[in-house]
Amino acid sequence: MPDQPLLSRLDLNLLVSLDALLTERSVTRAAERLHLSQPALSASLARLRTHFNDPILARRGNSYELTPLAIRLADHSATALEAARRVFESQSTWDPAQSTREFAIYGSDYSFATVGREVSRLASERAPGVRLRFTQHSPAVIEDAANRLRSADGLLIPHGFLDGLSYTDLWHDGWVGLRDADEPDEPVTMADLASRPWALTYHARDAFTSANRQIQQLGIEQRVDVVVDGFLALGLFIEGTRRFGLVHRSLAPIIEASSGVRAFELPYQATPVTNALWWHPVHERDPEHAWLRDLFAEAGARLDRG
Repeated sequence: MPDQPLLSRLDLNLLVSLDALLTERSVTRAAERLHLSQPALSASLARLRTHFNDPILARRGNSYELTPLAIRLADHSATALEAARRVFESQSTWDPAQSTREFAIYGSDYSFATVGREVSRLASERAPGVRLRFTQHSPAVIEDAANRLRSADGLLIPHGFLDGLSYTDLWHDGWVGLRDADEPDEPVTMADLASRPWALTYHARDAFTSANRQIQQLGIEQRVDVVVDGFLALGLFIEGTRRFGLVHRSLAPIIEASSGVRAFELPYQATPVTNALWWHPVHERDPEHAWLRDLFAEAGARLDRG
């Protein structure tokens, strides 16, 4: 392969230095982070500048700023460093009860409050040293999922947003509406959905919920007052107003308990969602990742049973 001679001449320690420099934007702070002397890290920076033919860090007054190339490198360096760490931490046999591995999962606050919470309980019983890092996804993460999931362990998201990746179905969920708890407990009509203001989650061309998209397909253009990038805070923007909201049925009791709202049945047949865990095929044969997948499948089955 033509790239092999070049790769064999690279000093992978420079990747560690590059990541620290891009994160700290300071030779001094990066050296402290890596427990190196400042001259040693300055030498690494000089080698990086020669390799990329770019300053990487450009002085602006009393501080440094990343160059345009360095900004582009920031995501790549973190991904490459995490991938390298996983390669050298892999073991031929793995005992979850003795492991201290960290698993990184992308998802929404909905998935964390439901299946994520159940997985964390199971993990604490069976693998007390294992760490779970749940990170909020974004449209950028979903669009770049094939690349992001090379260095992360999974993405929790319903079907309809991803393809070409490995997945396992976890549990099914429905939809309910939310309104202020002081409103009369009367059935909501389609005309109400069209006339009332809304507080919605992920309301954009590339960020949406299937139930909200379905309302639009039924010919109703909602009057949106508030957009919230998450589900758990939605009730706070409905309480004390005439707004409606849409949430997953399993999440409604949690939101009702934290704000003055009440769930109501929708006047149309909202299509249920099938929630899934997605991962990159590079993790397919990893026994540690297989254990994690089984844990999520068990947690999802518990949610499906109610």
